[in-house]
Amino acid sequence: MVSIQNAIFKEVFMNNLSDISVIKSVLSRHGFTFSKALGQNFIINPGVCPRIAEEGGAREGVGVLEVGAGIGVLTAELAKRASKVVCVELDTRLLPVLDETLCEFDNVKIINGDILKVDLHRILEDEFGNMPVVVCANLPYYITSPVIMRLLESRLKIDSVTVMVQKEAAVRLCADVGSRDSGAVTVAVNYYAEAQKLFDVSRGSFMPSPNVDSAVIRLDILKNPPIKVSDEKFFFSMVKAAFSQRRKTASNGISAGMGISKPTVIEAIKAADLSPTVRAEALTMEQLGRFCEELKKRA
Repeated sequence: MVSIQNAIFKEVFMNNLSDISVIKSVLSRHGFTFSKALGQNFIINPGVCPRIAEEGGAREGVGVLEVGAGIGVLTAELAKRASKVVCVELDTRLLPVLDETLCEFDNVKIINGDILKVDLHRILEDEFGNMPVVVCANLPYYITSPVIMRLLESRLKIDSVTVMVQKEAAVRLCADVGSRDSGAVTVAVNYYAEAQKLFDVSRGSFMPSPNVDSAVIRLDILKNPPIKVSDEKFFFSMVKAAFSQRRKTASNGISAGMGISKPTVIEAIKAADLSPTVRAEALTMEQLGRFCEELKKRA
């Protein structure tokens, strides 16, 4: 009778990881308190994680690298669909929690580490081999851009990155290069991937509730960048400088940010068939690439 009751409890518990009472119960049992420093907001809307897993590409024959497991709500949905899930979790306090909430899955591995510091290439090679891999994550807002850029700049053998981000960040990340919503991160993302917003998630879908709404986006990794530049480091330095002063011209931002004389910058702009007064957000990816090559010749 006891074993039957335990089995029933386990089934009910595992299917309600997004239920507030279940979350509070398991966290209380482990003496866990939320960390503002780590930006911890756990998903309590039961419809969100299954949709992230589905639209993020988790399926049989595919491996998933997850960034931050929380209490395992998304991890469990990924594990139900994918052949293997490997999660990099920074908070050591969550490890015993995850041992409990993910106990029914034999295709999940938790690695205690910082996603910004671990050897991602080694993890993919050791854990997934030749298996197709996608990345899924509910990212703390304060590390959204650093994590996304590390995943992209590392040129990992992954097919896509599906992440929950602040709604405002989603607009910037998924904007068209050359539109008023574009920024340096827009250019960087579009250099490596094709971005699209999948769906919005209200602030009430989390515990504790953040002060802003969120959105889930997917970045489908490109095989080759949409433009060719001779020096990627120089290109991204130029882009960062160009967008550093949004209310000023690109030439002002680049001159101040890169220490290149303004006449030299303007000469490069004209050589690229662009207006000397153009602002960075008005430049397309192709125009940025052309401008970069002209500036590189003169820098």
